[in-house]
Amino acid sequence: MLRWNHAQVRDGSEELAGLLADTVAGGASVGFLAPLGRAAAAAWWRERADAVASSRLAVWVAVDGTDRVAGTVSLALPDKQNSRHRAELVKLMVHRSARGQGLGRRLLTTAEQAAAATGITLLHLDTETGSPAEHLYRSAGWTLAGTIPDYAANPSGALRPTTLYYKRTGPPAG
Repeated sequence: MLRWNHAQVRDGSEELAGLLADTVAGGASVGFLAPLGRAAAAAWWRERADAVASSRLAVWVAVDGTDRVAGTVSLALPDKQNSRHRAELVKLMVHRSARGQGLGRRLLTTAEQAAAATGITLLHLDTETGSPAEHLYRSAGWTLAGTIPDYAANPSGALRPTTLYYKRTGPPAG
């Protein structure tokens, strides 16, 4: 896993777009409706480059043997003084052709370890209830915080419940 800087995210937006479009086409609820075109997906990633440049977002990318983006995970970092001890895990995605090989777990572990190394002691996330991602988070020791009904539309547009999770990466700050 490599942490990409803002220029890499901007310049790699086409590769990242392929991953995002594949993730949505595969039915994962990551905030987009299907079909998601590559141009829209690339534009979304280019917009993320500004957040990376301002240290509000950290992005890790995994490439396969052909240098194609096979997976990614990000941490959204708050800018408020009272919340600098926490971060939100966002957009954990694995290309359908790379699933079932432990890449999702490695991406998750990378983000957790990086958070702990920078003094972040609490991570949180939301995921579609009943999704394969939910199983990953539970098996990685994340704690269920609650479920919100009809929170977000899945890629086909149907409203689905979302489950919130958190994980401590170290002792509580302060």
